[in-house]
Amino acid sequence: MLGLLIIIIVSWVLLHFIEKKNIDALGIIPNTTRIIQFFIGFLIITVIILLNIYIETLVLKVDWKLNTINYTSIFNAFIYHLRSALTEDLVFRGAILYILIQRIGATKAILLSAITFGIYHVFSYGITGEGMILITYVVVITGFVGYVWAYTFHKTKSVLMALGFHLGTNLVNTFFFESNPYGELLFTQVSKIDLSEWNNFLFLIFKGLFPSIISLICVKLLLKTSLFSQNT
Repeated sequence: MLGLLIIIIVSWVLLHFIEKKNIDALGIIPNTTRIIQFFIGFLIITVIILLNIYIETLVLKVDWKLNTINYTSIFNAFIYHLRSALTEDLVFRGAILYILIQRIGATKAILLSAITFGIYHVFSYGITGEGMILITYVVVITGFVGYVWAYTFHKTKSVLMALGFHLGTNLVNTFFFESNPYGELLFTQVSKIDLSEWNNFLFLIFKGLFPSIISLICVKLLLKTSLFSQNT
């Protein structure tokens, strides 16, 4: 929590002294429109992630076991991922991105944010000593995620919809897959089939890109509605 507070303070300082703006330039203070955008983002990505898992279940013939539901762990996971998602969003899609958009333009700023987000995950996943194929995969997949979320921030003029995407992605995945400190909160994989090396590679590409591609399409469609057009 202290780290998040420091990031907010640093963001305020950067915005105040460089752009003469207050912290709400990031659209971080909730209002009706932003709250709706947050929940829309969360619901959209929840459906997309569940669909992605359903496709994985069909392709890999996954057998799932329902675990005993621990509501305390689910609540703690929600708080943990909300805090961590907000922290990352303020770093990668906060004051620095806002300033870069003003100084070098949205296209270059969003691309730079995406590349940085992708490289960051090489370190956060602890794979710096792995082969270049895995590192490239992580940079491309998470970088494209970062691109979609940065684009969403730019178009909505708020961090909240992208935060909904981020929170939903992390939280829903922890219901099904191993993760630290919370994972397999609802289900555990009992068994699945192995694909050939090439087919497995293609499936991993699909699994990694599918949520971001659909999210981007949804954002572009939503930008045509009255709820979003007023912010663009």
